[in-house]
Amino acid sequence: MREEYDFSKGKRGAVIPSPGKTRITIMLDDDIIEAFRTKAENAGAGYQTLINAALRDALSTVNDKEKPLTVAALRRVLREELHAA
Repeated sequence: MREEYDFSKGKRGAVIPSPGKTRITIMLDDDIIEAFRTKAENAGAGYQTLINAALRDALSTVNDKEKPLTVAALRRVLREELHAA
C-alpha cells in the first residue's frame, strides 16, 4: 500500500448522474415497501426498479382507458390475479 494517495481529482460516488433518472425523496407506507422488497428478492431485481415499473404500468393504464381491452392484456391481468390468489 502507498504511504500517500492523491484524492485531488476524486468525486463522491453518489454525484455521478444516471441518464434519464432523477433522484427524489418519496414517502411510502411501510407495507408497500416491504411488499416490493419481497417481490424484488423473489424476482432477483431491485425493489426501486419494481416500483418504477409499477408506476410506469399505472401510467400506461391511465393512458389506455379509452382503448379497448386486448386479449393479451386480459391474459396478463388474469395471470397476475391468479398468481396473487
